[in-house]
Amino acid sequence: MKYVNETVRRQDRLLDEKRALQLIIESEYGVLSMVTTDGEAYGLPLNYVWDGNSSLYIHCAPEGKKLRALEHNPHVSFCIVGNTNLLPARFTTEYESVVMKCHAVTALDDDEKRHALRLLIDKLAPEYKEVGIKAAEKSFHRVGIIRLDIIEFSGKCKVVPSAH
Repeated sequence: MKYVNETVRRQDRLLDEKRALQLIIESEYGVLSMVTTDGEAYGLPLNYVWDGNSSLYIHCAPEGKKLRALEHNPHVSFCIVGNTNLLPARFTTEYESVVMKCHAVTALDDDEKRHALRLLIDKLAPEYKEVGIKAAEKSFHRVGIIRLDIIEFSGKCKVVPSAH
């Protein structure tokens, strides 16, 4: 997983790597962008969890349009938007975002799927961990897990100085 900001057009708006990683850890969802089997763009907002290394995990149904698209073309983008602040009087918006270039993997073994589900429960429902693990086991046969291996990522932000 490589932090690459050289390709960001607005070099004056780079988000530092530490804040980019913080967004990856703390944000609740991101948008997965892919290409369907018909060659059409397809993007979905999804919950995810970072494994602390170089991959994100997403849970889904064990079949459907998303999985067909990923099997057809596993090269995807995942975008996380952090804090935003609309400034209508200034006709602009303050923002921070991270864009990741990823490779999607849909064929995971049961151990990795269970590990991913535990990570998701730890992140999204930590106060219900015990119940969540039981529910995950009960519905395990109906759950798909996608691993997004992060190839590279970049971060961008805009901070507007206060008007005097």
